Amino acid sequence: MHNATLHNFIENEFPFHLLLGVRVDHLGEDCVRLFIPYKDQLIGHAKRSMIHGGVISSLVDICGGFAVWTHCKPEDHIATITLSVDYLRPAKAFDLYAEAKIRLLGNKVGNAHVVVWSAGNRETHIAEGRGVYNIKRG
Repeated sequence: MHNATLHNFIENEFPFHLLLGVRVDHLGEDCVRLFIPYKDQLIGHAKRSMIHGGVISSLVDICGGFAVWTHCKPEDHIATITLSVDYLRPAKAFDLYAEAKIRLLGNKVGNAHVVVWSAGNRETHIAEGRGVYNIKRG
C-alpha cells in the first residue's frame, strides 16, 4: 500500500484510532512509528495521572499490525494472532510514541517487535511488545 494512502488509512479510517487520536510519525519499509497525543481521557486512574495500560497495548497492536501491513496490498487483510506486552514503567501524562519493526514476514504470517516511550524520552521505554499477525491475501 502506498505510504500516503496508508497514512490516511491509519489516521482516518478506523473509529478506534480516531477515539485514541492515533497519528503517523513515520512510515517506512519494515518500520512504522505512531503516536497518540496526550489527553485527559487516556488516564487510567485520576489520582495517579498515569496513562491506562489498555492505551499502551492498543498502540503496540496498531503499530505492529501496520508495520506488517506496509508489505500488503490494499485488498489484503491482517488480524492479530498473538499480542504480548511487557509494561516496564508507568506512562506519565505525555504523548506516547511507538515504533514497530518487522522481525519475520512470510506469505501468511508477520511478526513485529514494538517499543513504546513518552515524548521527549525515547531512550526510556515504557513498554515493549511483540505481535504476530495473520495475513489474508486478497
